[in-house]
Amino acid sequence: MPLKSVSSVDIPSELGRVAIIGAGAVGCYYGGRLAQHGHDVHFLMRSDYEVVSEKGLHITSPLGDVQLPVKAHQTTTDIGPCDLVIIAMKVTSNAALLDLLPPLLHANTALLTLQNGLGNEEFLAEHFGGERVLGGLCFVCINRTAPGEINHIAQGRINLGEHTRAPLPRTRQIAAEFQRSQIDCQVMESLAAARWQKLVWNIPFNGLSIAAGGMDTEAILANPAQETRVRELMAEIIQTAASLGHTLPENLIETMVKNTRTMAAYKPSSLIDYLEGREVELEAIWGQPIRQAAVAGLSMPLVQALHDELKARLS
Repeated sequence: MPLKSVSSVDIPSELGRVAIIGAGAVGCYYGGRLAQHGHDVHFLMRSDYEVVSEKGLHITSPLGDVQLPVKAHQTTTDIGPCDLVIIAMKVTSNAALLDLLPPLLHANTALLTLQNGLGNEEFLAEHFGGERVLGGLCFVCINRTAPGEINHIAQGRINLGEHTRAPLPRTRQIAAEFQRSQIDCQVMESLAAARWQKLVWNIPFNGLSIAAGGMDTEAILANPAQETRVRELMAEIIQTAASLGHTLPENLIETMVKNTRTMAAYKPSSLIDYLEGREVELEAIWGQPIRQAAVAGLSMPLVQALHDELKARLS
């Protein structure tokens, strides 16, 4: 179903009215790119509201630095019904969506989650209807360095797909508008397979960065024992995905390790959460894959061991 705007005559954007829920690094970066290229984007802001209302968003990036005036709001009621809602908040806060999302919905509102881990599309489908739900996997090196300040370091692709079904016209429409807005966006035939592919990177690098006491990606790959563990974890995830019917690209391990070397001393998002005292997305990234595998009679001993290490460190 194509996106439809409740006031399309007033909005030139093919996306219609867009809301960003979760205005951290990911939400501000991708929302900022859309706003930069003429889309009608509304940001739900909490701690950054006053700074962003006054000064806008500042994005530093290899694609060019930008200073953007943006539409910031303190409540979703102030934003009102939208055509596309992009959810970029931490999975650990998903319960808040039960109150945040209803004021944003009309009959055709699409919900796009850019969150980490497994289970997010299922959560949205259960509470708001599966026909609304899309998922996106973000492959980007990015940090929020201060209120309203986003540092884009490298990459930026989004792999986009529909929840439990093949791509629709709206899927390709959203991807086309993202591409027009300096966002590399590729449509996936299987969102589930794309989710498992993202886990091949997220599980080892986010996990080992915390388990090893605060190591960035460069330090992990400079340590032979840690690199070996990265590769072994990746192999187990790929094997599990294949057993669940999700065949991932050949040479994925080599490709991911090679690409990670180009990130230099990058701190994964879970490490930043840990260092800053925020709740880590333990169950979505590490626990849920183990549980999905167990339902199919499969075990993930290496991921389980890492999950147990993280749980002990975070408790």
